[in-house]
Amino acid sequence: MTDLVGRVVIVTGGAVHLGKTYACALADRGASVVVADLSGAALVAESIRGKDGRAIGVDIDLRDPSSLEAMVAKAHDEFGAVHALVNNAGHFRNIFRGPFEDIPESDWDACFDINVKGTWNAIRAVVPGFRKTGGGRIVNVSSSTAFKGLGNVVHYAAAKAAIVGMTRSLARELGPDSICVNAIAPDYVPDDDLHTRSPAARGRAVQGRCLQRDQTADDLVGAVTFLVSEDSAFVTGQTIHVNGGSYFG
Repeated sequence: MTDLVGRVVIVTGGAVHLGKTYACALADRGASVVVADLSGAALVAESIRGKDGRAIGVDIDLRDPSSLEAMVAKAHDEFGAVHALVNNAGHFRNIFRGPFEDIPESDWDACFDINVKGTWNAIRAVVPGFRKTGGGRIVNVSSSTAFKGLGNVVHYAAAKAAIVGMTRSLARELGPDSICVNAIAPDYVPDDDLHTRSPAARGRAVQGRCLQRDQTADDLVGAVTFLVSEDSAFVTGQTIHVNGGSYFG
């Protein structure tokens, strides 16, 4: 198990589902974790501290750059540095699902404002500190939908495809600063809410995999841990597909 003692990692969207799993797992491996979300971050951080981990919770809005700058400032105040950012927060749970011509413009805009521009905003907040300290790790969260295609969520798939382009371009731009920029692309990871709303989606996802079972949040922890650690010091511009064999990158 990779040792993250001494590393400070920000996890956006860290209060629920995948982000909460990442935050808790990274803390278990010794990282000091900044749990950042619209709400609920303080409760997750408190839970981590209750297990002798190091964590703080910070309220953010990816559409508000000032809240992200404050997040980084609080991380430095508490832990003295930031070494990695996991850009997990996004707009998915409540998106419109239906034919592309019926997607409300407001929902299209929200997908790109949060998933794409929000990711860019978070990166802009951490990079100045990375440059001062000689490097860092950025892990963006894309999706298998960007590679396989998926009808009725075209705006989401398009936004997640943009994450891949951003990752590759920033890897080129930030490489001279020793900043590694990578992405992970999960497949469908159901939680209780999505199980209830889309039971057929779960079955279709499982049937399309080499490993025919549900994907869980824990399945992604190894890839995230690797990419925020020193073990990935010569890995950048990559998208790691963690999907049980539903798509071969």
